[in-house]
Amino acid sequence: MDKIVKSIASSGYFRAFVLDCTETVRTAQEKHQTQASSTVALGRTLIANQILAANQKGDSKVTVKVIGDSSFGHIISVANSKGEVKGYIQNKGVDIKKTATGEVLVGPFMGNGHFVTIVDYGTGNPYTSTTPLISGEIGEDLAYYLTESEQTPSAVGLNVLLDKEDKVQVAGGFMLQVLPGAPEHEITRYEERIQKMPAISSLLASEDHISALLDAIYGEDDYKLLDESPLSFHCDCSKERFEQALITLPKTDLSEMKEEDQGAEINCQFCGTTYYFTENDLEKLINDKA
Repeated sequence: MDKIVKSIASSGYFRAFVLDCTETVRTAQEKHQTQASSTVALGRTLIANQILAANQKGDSKVTVKVIGDSSFGHIISVANSKGEVKGYIQNKGVDIKKTATGEVLVGPFMGNGHFVTIVDYGTGNPYTSTTPLISGEIGEDLAYYLTESEQTPSAVGLNVLLDKEDKVQVAGGFMLQVLPGAPEHEITRYEERIQKMPAISSLLASEDHISALLDAIYGEDDYKLLDESPLSFHCDCSKERFEQALITLPKTDLSEMKEEDQGAEINCQFCGTTYYFTENDLEKLINDKA
């Protein structure tokens, strides 16, 4: 089962989240049938959003939009404070690897654009923040957003590793943040440790990558585990929700679907589920509008 583990240094100067999102990203790949690069780009975005949502309380929802002008197009994700996330990528078929190593490439094909976050607290006044994409690698873009927009110096590592058949093998990551009052020499010490830590891909490849990530972040420093909670890919779409969308259409449009198309077919972008509305379903909606 996927999970996020929250921790804090015993000094109280730093906190870290570490995540196992393997099943989450694997489900997304299966639902959207993404190719290698698209799988990694979408997966990293889902992980980034789960990190952001883990900072929220109550029934808040966080929407992340990675808006690039190159091969991937836009990547959209929505997560809530319960650990549930959904998302999709505009171009599912990007599959570009380094010839020599077979490494899946992401950043160079995101292009220029923006990292947009929308936090909906359920009050009707969502908060939106936008920062530029600095690399397209998603983790670096998230760290830049946290540092610039939320004024919280952060280090972030995210990745999705694929097997020889380009299926999701493991996915996860970490976020380390400096807390108020941290002395400069302690910040420098952690910065040096992060710079020297093994590549995120090698840590994720460990047998227990949650422990490997925590050990790499804290080194010999003591820390406390604060919380562990589940994560999952979950889409809250339903036929009833799409029915509510259809009923907002003019009667002429509904009648045209009924008479000319003999029904309607609606596909959920976030999870790929298709909902069918028969002629009788549409007739009922037409009568309800009347």
